[in-house]
Amino acid sequence: MTTKHFYETFHPDHYDLFIDVNREKKTIAGTSTITGEVIEDTVLINQKYMEVSSVKCDGVEVPFTVSDKDEAIKIDLGKKGSVKIEIVYTAPLTDTMMGIYPSYYMIDGVKKQIIGTQFETTAARQAFPCVDEPEAKATFSLALKYDEHEGETTLANMPEIKVENGVHYFEKSVKMSSYLVAFAFGELQSKLTKTKDGVEVGVFATKAHQAKELDFAVDIAKRAIEFYEDFYQTKYPLPHSWQLALPDFSAGAMENWGLITYREAAVLLDPDNATVEQKSYVATVIAHELAHQWFGDLVTMRWWDDLWLNESFANMMEYVSIDALEPDWQIWDNAYQISEVPAALKRDATDGVQSVHVQVEHPADIDSLFDGAIVYAKGSRMLVMVRALLGDDALRKGLKYYFDQHKYSNATGDDLWNALSTVTDLDIGKIMHTWLDQPGYPVVNAHVDENGHLILQQKQFFIGEGKEVGRTWAIPINANFKAPQIMTQTELDLGDYKQLRAEAGHALRLNVGNSSHFIVNYDEKLMADIMANLEQLTAVDQLQLLQDLGLLAEGGQISYAEIVPLLPKFATSRSYIVINALFNTTRELRKFTKPDSDEEQNLKAFYNLLSEKQIVRLGWQSNNDVGDDSLVRPLALSAGLYAENAQVIEGGHQIFANNKNDLVKIAASIRPYVLVNEVKNYRKQDLVDHLINEYQVAVDPYYKADLLAAITASQDITDINKIVADFENADVIKPQDLRSWYFNILANAKGQQAAWDWLRKEWSWLEKTVGGDMEFTTYITVTARIFHTANRLQEFTEFFEPKINQPGLGREIQMDTKVIATRVDLVEQQQSAVNKAIKTVLS
Repeated sequence: MTTKHFYETFHPDHYDLFIDVNREKKTIAGTSTITGEVIEDTVLINQKYMEVSSVKCDGVEVPFTVSDKDEAIKIDLGKKGSVKIEIVYTAPLTDTMMGIYPSYYMIDGVKKQIIGTQFETTAARQAFPCVDEPEAKATFSLALKYDEHEGETTLANMPEIKVENGVHYFEKSVKMSSYLVAFAFGELQSKLTKTKDGVEVGVFATKAHQAKELDFAVDIAKRAIEFYEDFYQTKYPLPHSWQLALPDFSAGAMENWGLITYREAAVLLDPDNATVEQKSYVATVIAHELAHQWFGDLVTMRWWDDLWLNESFANMMEYVSIDALEPDWQIWDNAYQISEVPAALKRDATDGVQSVHVQVEHPADIDSLFDGAIVYAKGSRMLVMVRALLGDDALRKGLKYYFDQHKYSNATGDDLWNALSTVTDLDIGKIMHTWLDQPGYPVVNAHVDENGHLILQQKQFFIGEGKEVGRTWAIPINANFKAPQIMTQTELDLGDYKQLRAEAGHALRLNVGNSSHFIVNYDEKLMADIMANLEQLTAVDQLQLLQDLGLLAEGGQISYAEIVPLLPKFATSRSYIVINALFNTTRELRKFTKPDSDEEQNLKAFYNLLSEKQIVRLGWQSNNDVGDDSLVRPLALSAGLYAENAQVIEGGHQIFANNKNDLVKIAASIRPYVLVNEVKNYRKQDLVDHLINEYQVAVDPYYKADLLAAITASQDITDINKIVADFENADVIKPQDLRSWYFNILANAKGQQAAWDWLRKEWSWLEKTVGGDMEFTTYITVTARIFHTANRLQEFTEFFEPKINQPGLGREIQMDTKVIATRVDLVEQQQSAVNKAIKTVLS
């Protein structure tokens, strides 16, 4: 059912906003004056949690009703045409991290706050009455007042033009959607620079941070804007680009036009003690949000069903830009291939998953669209395929046409395909609709038939039960031998295998580069040829082999027992992405063992077999590292800790002892493992209490994450109960970080029961605290990620099934129930064979 969009009743053209925020009283008061075109006699304006005291039309009081259920103000005007509507209102200032809200932080033992905003998807209506829909683009003039004291900074989308009687006035904005409006104020420090074209670029943070923590971000932001101006062949459209780190922020970041807001860990880092992965993460988040300044802000999707237009594109462009700015980081391999690709492949294989493009209306369901694995990861894979098919020159020309046609307006997916069709003979739209409008993806079965022909067959791949409905895709098969560019048919006969093999001169493979969204199941003959020439494969090829085998095992098409004897062949690789894929695959074997069992001891010995040579070679600390050594070391140490490798345990303890009075100074790449090792293997009475105190006063977000990992690794039930008791204490655990604490305790065999009991008992508290936030449903997702027994499946079902009709939760509950059920079946079917295979390798 299509819900009536408020834009159908009224087209806003300009907003004059007066907003008065009182931190002391936790109130918002304001006037929203909207000039626009009345389309229907009854105008609908969005509001949420507001008390509306008066509505005027062209200066005359008019009747209105407020509907909390519809999040609406209904105004009976009885006329059409151009009008000015003035709405006077008040609203609460809440701690939900949505709308206008406070962020809290400590400095010199004093608790302080700064005010920021988060309006995506439908929370602008909590800040000011508006037509809160992407299509309702308008200009905005903001006048902001607050209980100001000396030394505070005030920021907004546009530059400040004057301050009169304590009111800050900002330049009229360009035409934009309501969810991109933003402002903030508080005691802030900043680092500023300018692009070569004169755009002011700044990074802002609380004064709790060291000034140097802002340096990296300001440099990346400046260079990313310059890159995008060149790549898009379209100038950055605003006078400034502010990046603001908020101490409390639910998501990673938000692309408000000209005032991007971030979680602190996504924009700040200590340049003197940061890993390459941390730098890559911060850089890609900044590049993602800046990509949006064009793709999402300048041109915005018409409705939320085309959210992928914003997110999928920004997700691809963050890697395109950082690869150009920092080529030594090998971002496509070292980040994209090991994070986005597996996330998309795993999630998209469960029957019932949403497609990238999906119809949606209810606000809670709109929030549920923000599925990182689908709209972000899978969507970006679709666009990576488009980029590969077009090439960068054609892509850039097509995008310039797209921006020229739709700037300061809205677009649909088809508008993008139409723009790209101007630069290619390929029917890009036809190809992409097979990927965007259908859930799931294919497995291509490659086999040599009885006539000696190489046959390819595509069929939808499922992990768990899946209903086969005959879906097919236009697959860029990227073969390393003579084959068609695109496979659209269900079955393809490529001719005589021996001839193809002879002409190629190497083992035949598909999806070379792992850039298309499908997996390959090779028959025994083809796989034997590939494995016999393993050393000839690139690191990405080897990663892909492990990735596909693991997924085929998850889908029951092969057994993990068949993979186990292959894993030692990868163990001596010096490639980060290969070792990462190796231990990701090995981690999946843990579900086949019970804690403290003989099978778990065998698995630990297997981990030792896979990691010990790397540990001997690399040790705990850098010694003339070359290539990927600094990236491989943490993976080997983590495996060694699980394996209870004595050298790792003793070495970590020594580093802790040498730095016990200044733990933050331990090299960031090994620090989490040093701290986890100490808690698990050398726990003293007050150690966890000491680390919790350290966590509360720490400012560096990466150091806090390492402390969190260590604290939640405790094997002592007293520690665990104390941690769970603090889940609702915002002075210890901020709501933005709670999911990580919950997940880590749940993943800890000693803490699982306590965490699960807490979630069920305190669900209503959780809903009140983070409900209405797109992160809320992820508590269901992360729970499903851990559970793998029939008993837990039953408990999960009993608790969540009654909530299945709740807006925004239904799809996630159905999906995750299926995920756990599939895992329970997999363990039951493969457990015996897997544990036998591990024992055989060890002997």
